[in-house]
Amino acid sequence: MQLKSKDLLGLEGVSREEINLILDTTESFHEVSERSIKKVPTLRGRTIINFFHEPSTRTRISFEIAAKRLSADGVNFSKSGSSFSKGETLLDTVKNLEAMQADVIVMRHGIPGAPHFIAQHLDAAVINAGDGAHEHPTQALLDMFTIKRHLGKLDGITVVIVGDIAFSRVVRSNIYGLITMGARVILVGPPTLIPVDIEKMGVEISYKLDDVIDQADVIMILRIQLERQGKVCLPSLREYAKLYSLTPERMKQARPNAVVMHPGPINRGIEIDPKIADGDHSVILEQVSNGVAVRMALLFLFAGRKELTEKR
Repeated sequence: MQLKSKDLLGLEGVSREEINLILDTTESFHEVSERSIKKVPTLRGRTIINFFHEPSTRTRISFEIAAKRLSADGVNFSKSGSSFSKGETLLDTVKNLEAMQADVIVMRHGIPGAPHFIAQHLDAAVINAGDGAHEHPTQALLDMFTIKRHLGKLDGITVVIVGDIAFSRVVRSNIYGLITMGARVILVGPPTLIPVDIEKMGVEISYKLDDVIDQADVIMILRIQLERQGKVCLPSLREYAKLYSLTPERMKQARPNAVVMHPGPINRGIEIDPKIADGDHSVILEQVSNGVAVRMALLFLFAGRKELTEKR
């Protein structure tokens, strides 16, 4: 089986079969990442360009490591020091990158839909590494991979997602992916941070974490995205922490085997207590490790499909 699209722009519309293909492929590359020599010649001769128009640590570096472990040629591009400062358009920039024989362009951009726009104009595969507050599909895939490794399944589990629902690109991709895979998703946060009619995506809503925490197989904490909020949506961070922070006291209400997740970066003491972030329930650093394997799988599936096409 192959992925239907040449690009990964989001998880909306991606089938259960395609998600399973990605997760199964990830399992193979997870084993590579645990070897003493973490390198295979799978994508030797392929060129991966990491086009990050916004700051990033985990996503950018894990894509860099993924390309290196697959023996691909990885090139990093950032907004600063580029021709953007000279007035070059986004489309002209990526057209020039493709002219240098790029096989995959991994793109993070502050404007929602930017990866979709360039994908329409390029033969190279485009992987969305986060566009505005829209989607972040690779984060959701590594989250699902991590959950599946711990719980053994995605179908039938309950995932409680807590925090800034309105401005998080992670939550949208997780909703699409988890619902497709048969999970129950409950969103928790203050009314000002929960979009109107988001229930239409197939999720449930709660405004009190204490009301639903005992139902959770997975508790996924989100960062308050103050940099994306155009106006003040909270009385104060102290008030938010009082009502929604995952503390040791709240964690006592959770199931004994509940898994705690966070896409990072973490604001310790605001959305999650350090004792929980570093505790036995936490799989936060595993998410980071698994992110490399997921991105190896994606680069293989998207750069590798070009090789299969050329052989036909």
